[in-house]
Amino acid sequence: MSSSPGLILQHDASAPPGVLEEWLRSRERAFTVHQAGHGQAPDPLRFSFVVSLGSESSAVDIDPAWVPQEIGTLRAAVAGQVPVLGICFGGQALSLALGGGTDPAGAAEVGWIAIDSDDDAVPEGPWAQYHNEVMRVPPGAQLLARSPAGNAAYRSGPHLGVQFHPEATPEIVNAWARTDVHFPAAGITLEELADQGTRHGQAARDCAFALFDGWWCAGPGAR
Repeated sequence: MSSSPGLILQHDASAPPGVLEEWLRSRERAFTVHQAGHGQAPDPLRFSFVVSLGSESSAVDIDPAWVPQEIGTLRAAVAGQVPVLGICFGGQALSLALGGGTDPAGAAEVGWIAIDSDDDAVPEGPWAQYHNEVMRVPPGAQLLARSPAGNAAYRSGPHLGVQFHPEATPEIVNAWARTDVHFPAAGITLEELADQGTRHGQAARDCAFALFDGWWCAGPGAR
């Protein structure tokens, strides 16, 4: 296994690594964070793993320019056998890098919502969900889980894409909702969302640690 640090690709100030950072520090695994739009992303081959976080942008956007550039970064990571974890936008971007894509969700999926999982390494949650697009399962990948909106997790070799937000705390999700002009159409109130976070946030954190451990054993830790 490589002793080099991992690379986290962060796209919005409001979408930090959160629980993922807590997990990495608890496992004493080094990492660096690159902020999208702040220059070219580092060469992924210098790192032991790459994580792509969520974003307000769509993975199919060509503007801002960092979006297609990030698809290229993930494609280079895959070609170089650097394990990738894609979260929400990141799962969609990873799908595109693997030859897949994204589809509009029938309706925005917002809230702490359980998934139907076929894999013990992907707990059912409830997980923080906050998206209006759904990642496709790329060619050759295995669908691991589904949510009411569609595909929720897939695996392609050492790479894992998830549509939900294992890195998000209730505080992060509540902040997204408070500043989201489209939130009133999501079918849930701020109070209901906050109540769900209070009830499910700690269990989701435990599930996130299990998810990250499973990805590590099949990805970076397996090298």
